[in-house]
Amino acid sequence: MINKNNLIGAVVIGRNEGERLVRCIKSLQNDLVHIIYVDSGSTDGSVQAAMELDVSTIELDLQKPFTAARARNEGARVLTTAHPEIEYIQFVDGDCEVISGWIQRAHTFLESSPDYAIACGRRRERFPEYSVYNQLCDIEWNTPVGDANACGGDTLIRVSAFQSVNGYSDFLIAGEEPEMCFRMRQQGWKIMRLDADMTLHDAAMTKFTQWWKRHKRAGHAYAESYYLHGQSQERFRFREVRSNVFWSLILPTLLILSLLQPLMLWLLLVYPIQIMRMTARDAKKYFPLSMSLIVASSNVLSKFPQTLGIMTFYKNFLTGKRQKIIEYK
Repeated sequence: MINKNNLIGAVVIGRNEGERLVRCIKSLQNDLVHIIYVDSGSTDGSVQAAMELDVSTIELDLQKPFTAARARNEGARVLTTAHPEIEYIQFVDGDCEVISGWIQRAHTFLESSPDYAIACGRRRERFPEYSVYNQLCDIEWNTPVGDANACGGDTLIRVSAFQSVNGYSDFLIAGEEPEMCFRMRQQGWKIMRLDADMTLHDAAMTKFTQWWKRHKRAGHAYAESYYLHGQSQERFRFREVRSNVFWSLILPTLLILSLLQPLMLWLLLVYPIQIMRMTARDAKKYFPLSMSLIVASSNVLSKFPQTLGIMTFYKNFLTGKRQKIIEYK
């Protein structure tokens, strides 16, 4: 075990992850004693599989809406109540495998850096070659090393910092990690993205509809986070909301109007020009060149499902409805 005093525990969340969950739990058992699995209504035997691995298991109440935030909070509550000596929690999604040595690396950093609440690393796709959508996810996970504004679902968190902000916001269907990190940063905590492999993730994305739903969910997260904290000095998520609205609402409106004004037809070139500009900018970053073109195209076209997610949030807000989770697999 990496910590003889058992100061580190893990919370795994999942829903119908099957063998991916088994792989996830086993990767944690190499290093940790205290592991909690929180299940969100699985029907594939995930709960039984976790129990057979001697992992404490929680099944969320089916009468309440499922969210990853709610699952993580419940797991953290049970873990720290049963083991109050725990100082750090490794959160991990059930479709991920924790890389050997990661927890030790992250723990060492946090122990020597008391101003930091979170240490995260490089999440990689297990099968990036299976589809272009998996490749896009793998690129998305490759965030800059160093001080960061946010983490993802896999991360080692200092319990005192987690409790100081009351954890994740239960009601968020997505984007709960950056939103919690925002509240931590408001208290003076820092987040570090270490130059180390952290987890292997299995997105299992093979269809355009999955890509679309995933970006719709992201747009919903941008809108709800902006609603919560957009009036802060940081204007949290304002840039994302503004960019989406411009590219998928304002600009298309101008394009439609341009059809009535021949001198404005040049606006039809805006989207391909933007894609070419982004492709040229990132030509050395993504190899081969065709991959840069795919990334640029995805970044531009994703504005449309993301704006749909933004509009969905505000429609629900005006009607008093809560959005259920948007699943893409």
